[in-house]
Amino acid sequence: MEKNSELDQATLRLIVSACALLYIAVLASIHPGGATGYVPIIVYIVTFIVASVFLRMIIKRWPGHFFWRRLFSMLHDYTGIAFAMVLGGESALPIYAALLWVTLGNGMRFGSRYLALATVIALSTLVLIFWLNPFWRTQPYMFLMLIVTTIVVPAYAHILLKRTRIASEEAISANQEKSRFLAQASHDLRQPIHSIGLFTACLRDARLGLEELRLVDNIDRSLHTVSQLFRSILDIYTLDHGQLMPKADTVHLGQLLQDVVKQNTEAARWAGVELRLRACPYWVSVNPGLLTTMVQNLLSNALKYAPGQPVLIGVRRQGKRLAVVIYDKGRGIAAEHLPEVFKEFYRVRHVRDKDVEGLGLGLSIVKRISQLLDVDIHIRSKVGQGTRVAISGLEPAAPRITSPKVVPVQNRLDGLRVCLVEDDANVLMATSALLEKWGCEVEAHSDGEGLASDCDIVIADFDLGTRISGSECIAAIREQRGWQVPALVITGHEIERIRQSLQSLNISVLAKPVRPPELRAVLLELVKRMDRKGEASAHVNPPSR
Repeated sequence: MEKNSELDQATLRLIVSACALLYIAVLASIHPGGATGYVPIIVYIVTFIVASVFLRMIIKRWPGHFFWRRLFSMLHDYTGIAFAMVLGGESALPIYAALLWVTLGNGMRFGSRYLALATVIALSTLVLIFWLNPFWRTQPYMFLMLIVTTIVVPAYAHILLKRTRIASEEAISANQEKSRFLAQASHDLRQPIHSIGLFTACLRDARLGLEELRLVDNIDRSLHTVSQLFRSILDIYTLDHGQLMPKADTVHLGQLLQDVVKQNTEAARWAGVELRLRACPYWVSVNPGLLTTMVQNLLSNALKYAPGQPVLIGVRRQGKRLAVVIYDKGRGIAAEHLPEVFKEFYRVRHVRDKDVEGLGLGLSIVKRISQLLDVDIHIRSKVGQGTRVAISGLEPAAPRITSPKVVPVQNRLDGLRVCLVEDDANVLMATSALLEKWGCEVEAHSDGEGLASDCDIVIADFDLGTRISGSECIAAIREQRGWQVPALVITGHEIERIRQSLQSLNISVLAKPVRPPELRAVLLELVKRMDRKGEASAHVNPPSR
């Protein structure tokens, strides 16, 4: 939310005027003989405070940039200062600090234009004070000092504001350039990682010897590491730019954790770790994607730093809320390191740490996401005994009513007609080969414009060039077929933005690089939906006899 500088100024006006009232009251108590001379000042300041309260209410009720309201606020401030300095004379000299404060405050809050306007009004106010009060006329040099100060200080502030504005514009421009570069680099780097992963999956299904399978396993493991590092860097960039907007959904927590465990089965096998998941019947209200990222990063840490040891994932009740807890029996973390582990690139150094992959970003991402989701993250660890990490504060929710599961027949992808649209030749070749290995009949297209297909499912890249997007290609096929053909978009762009844009179109979304098990799981889910729709259609329109 944008900061309301005018409201802050109105609040500060009340504080300063209250301090001025206190100052005049102290003066009146010190000089009781002349206390009657301070009464008009006190009355005026009280009136000033009342008017300032109403002005603050107006600013809060109608926020925004209104020039005449800001001009009125400045005149309101300078009138009060002039009144106090005219009537107070020598004893009111400290109130000049308020005049300088108001002048600089308007410039710092609203820019050089208002600084110049405030300076002109301040100088006019000083001239008025000089003309109305005999004391100031007897102190011309002191008054000249005030005039010079009122000109020089704002002038210097203007120079600083100008330099700050130029530096800010340069920083914004550089940041935009960096954003464009990262967005393009993100898309371009995802493509080869994505295609290598699919080619590797094809190799794994081929008839290879044990040595060749070992080499494929090493390639897959290295690719998984690169993919994890790549996603971590992109997650940090996305979090830094406030591009993640958490939208809560009702999620079966046990199923979410089970999916994470399935996705890490291969990584656990490579690390020699037995993943143990305790069954969980709870439903929670949370953003599933962000919670999955948190659990994924914590689990990745456990696999790195507790190789060869079992890792347990469970859910515990904490009062009215729930906590996801991950236990490992790894090397543990010394107490002096625990306050630092959530910092970017911080890693606890141990012997042979060079063998542990990573950049030290995982826990930093977890901490930032916990703040977005308004949950807590706690770590307890002892050296040589292991580590316990808890994501606590999850809000339980009522179970969502789901349709009965349709059990698919063995290898339900056999004979599935897939229309594949991808403008990258390597990705198109790799995806086609993998789908055909799974038994699908693939129509491969490098261009989605003017496409017609008699397929069961459409898989399209989101970015197909300047003429058509993946979603538009899917919409055209659906219009041609006359029904909502199940569809999947695979994208190298920021996935949350793509999901939001396709939310109403009933299109599944996966982010590159896609792991083959993820792709297979989504395809099977689309087949289930197709089966359920077919059964519902048959029930509504039974065949005639």
